[in-house]
Order: sequence, then structure tokens, then C-alpha cells
Amino acid sequence: MVTLNRRTVLAGAAAFATSTALIGRAGAATSIDLSTAWPEGNPHTENAKAFAAKIAEATNGEVNITVHSGGSLGFKGPEHLRAVRDGLVPMADVLATQQVGDVPFLGIENLPFLLSSADDLRALHKYARPKFEEIAAEYNQKILYMAPWSGQAIYLKVETDKLEDFAGIKIRTADKNTLDLVNSLGMSGVLIPWGELAQALATGRVDGVSTSVISGVDGKFWEFLDYIYPTDHTWASQMVTINLDTWNGLGADAQSTIEQVGKDMEAGFWANSIGKAEASKKILVENGMTMVDIPADMMAEMQERTAPIREEFVERVPDAGPIIDAYLKDVGRK
Repeated sequence: MVTLNRRTVLAGAAAFATSTALIGRAGAATSIDLSTAWPEGNPHTENAKAFAAKIAEATNGEVNITVHSGGSLGFKGPEHLRAVRDGLVPMADVLATQQVGDVPFLGIENLPFLLSSADDLRALHKYARPKFEEIAAEYNQKILYMAPWSGQAIYLKVETDKLEDFAGIKIRTADKNTLDLVNSLGMSGVLIPWGELAQALATGRVDGVSTSVISGVDGKFWEFLDYIYPTDHTWASQMVTINLDTWNGLGADAQSTIEQVGKDMEAGFWANSIGKAEASKKILVENGMTMVDIPADMMAEMQERTAPIREEFVERVPDAGPIIDAYLKDVGRK
């Protein structure tokens, strides 16, 4: 269970009060704050800012969204779904997989080795997106757009071609599915929010990280770690949501415009995220990190060891079973 501290509640309440102060006055502009945990320069922050700029333009200044990056409003990533639900902040860029403590289904994207590419993620979304929309509504919010991360990598201080050499390494994960995954590989997973990761690496609380190559650049991992294992073991998406009370306070024309902008810009947001991933790989290597060529037998062993996680997930989250089956049939896999 996520607990919001007093500073967080006050910060969110103040932001919400600011965003809603002008709602309901005929012809008045509406200002809305959007919270994201990601720093400036991150593609998801860039996407949110581009979305905000287009909304201001398309509504002729009637709706103005201010993006607050780096968790500056006081909310950590795992708190965003609840914070928007409760009106502590009117909009947020929510990492779906970090919300599995509240909604286990949202872990469907990052089941071990279920996806191997952005094309696979698109195929999964054909079947899973309606369920994502339903969950958002249950949590008093609406999804305006979604955009992906790249596949995840494992960052370590050691180079090896044998899975047994991973044994006991303390590694940061962002969600329960990935925690279970790294534990099944013999590592010791530790759940740590992004904002606490640099300190954890600097103090030796963890000796490795499971995250995207984009985040590897954001965190300047070359200052702490040496090797990148491009496993693509899980994928994930951000979903930008708006509190339904805030949404319902907007006029029908503004709602229609915002919905259309989200639909029109989503493909570009995907392209930005995916393109940034390829650029990030180059940056990591240029700063001295080594991209490990993972042997086929090592990858096969990873997949074999983690297979029970998907089976357990489907048993625990039965709504996911038909969606996964439809996706696998779509991509020609079992």
C-alpha cells in the first residue's frame, strides 16, 4: 500500500487547487499541472511537453498544461495512479507497471520475455488497451495517450557468459514482475523508486540495475556500472492520465480537442521513445560502458527460468489470459 506523506499531500493539494481555480468560469482559461517522475531530456518528459504545447495551441489558450518533471511536485512514480484518482494532482505520466500493487493487470506488459520488440508491444496493446482504459476509469481518470519505453537491459559491474555468475548480485528493479524475474535468475532484487536510485548505487545498496537504456543515460550509469546486458526481458509503457473531475470540468469542445490531439500525437510519441532508445545505446557506449553479446544458451536459460512467472500471473490475474492468448496468436507464437 502506498502512503503519501504530509509534504506530498500538501504539494499535490496545492497543485490541484491551482489547476482547478479557474474551472467553471465561463470563458476562463484552465491551468492544469501534470506530474512526471522523469527528468528533463527524458523522451517521456519531452512527449508530455509537446502534448501540452499542442493543447494550448489547439484550444487557443483555453487549456494550459504545465509539466513538472523529476518528481518536483513530490510524487514518486508508484504514487501517480492514486494521486490522480484522489485529485492530489490533476494529471500525471503514469508508469503502468509500477502500479501492480494496486492493479496487478497493469503488469501484463512486463511479463518475462513475452515481448521482444516495439512491434510486439503494439500488437499487445490491440488487445490490452481497452482493459487499460477500463482500469483508468475505475481509478477516476482517463488515458489521453500512451507511449512505450524500450526493452529493458541489465546493468552490472561484472561481465560473464554464465548465468550462475549473476548469483547474489543486488539489483534494483522498479516493479514486482521484474523483481520476481531477477530473483529467478539468482540475483537479489530490490524495489527502489527512480528518485532514490543514484544514492543506492553510490552507497552500494545495489550493485546493478534492471531498466531501459534511456534510463541508463538519465542516471549516468557509467559513473557506477560497467556492462550492459541487452536482454529486452520486459517492456513497459507510460500513460498520461487526467482526473475525471478535472476532465468533466472542461467544456465539450475542449474535451474533443484534447482527445483528438492525444490520438494524433501518440504515434509520434512512440517514435520519439524508440528513437531515443537507439541513441541512448550509443551514448552509454561512448561513455565507456560495454554492450555484452549474450550467448544464445544463456538467453535460453533466462527464458526457461522465468517462464513460471507468466504462468503464475495468468493464474493470479485471469483477465490477462485471453488477452495474452490473442496477442500470441496475432504474432504467431505459442
